[in-house]
Amino acid sequence: MREARSCWPVLVKKAEEAVNEAQNDIIQALARVEQLQASHQRLCKLYDEYRLQEHAREATVMGMQASMNHRQFMAQLLNLQQRVVVDLGKAQTTLAQMRQKRLRTEIELHKMQSLAEQDAKAVTQEAKRYEQRQMDELGVRQFILGMGS
Repeated sequence: MREARSCWPVLVKKAEEAVNEAQNDIIQALARVEQLQASHQRLCKLYDEYRLQEHAREATVMGMQASMNHRQFMAQLLNLQQRVVVDLGKAQTTLAQMRQKRLRTEIELHKMQSLAEQDAKAVTQEAKRYEQRQMDELGVRQFILGMGS
């Protein structure tokens, strides 16, 4: 009579660790996406504020240098916005990849759990068959002994 294979619990644990690691990766990627979204919103708000200031100052006529500095700063803000948008796109792609990875690890975990359960069930069934054979042999012996007397 055999025992359940000791490899299945190890493989299940390893698969659980992979799922946990993938989940932690998702949490980090999600935090990065949220951080970039917040940065993008701040930059947009800042740009809008400076654009409104520019319109207000045009009415009061600002100097040539101040006007150039203001526009240069606004151009830098737009450049930063574009870089953040690119980084945000990359971060969202990474997040999607991490979610796919987690899905694959969850599938692997379910597979390992299923194989462990199947092995345990097979061991239980084998033990039942062994017990039944033992009972059958005992019954035959008692029958033979009963006939001999």
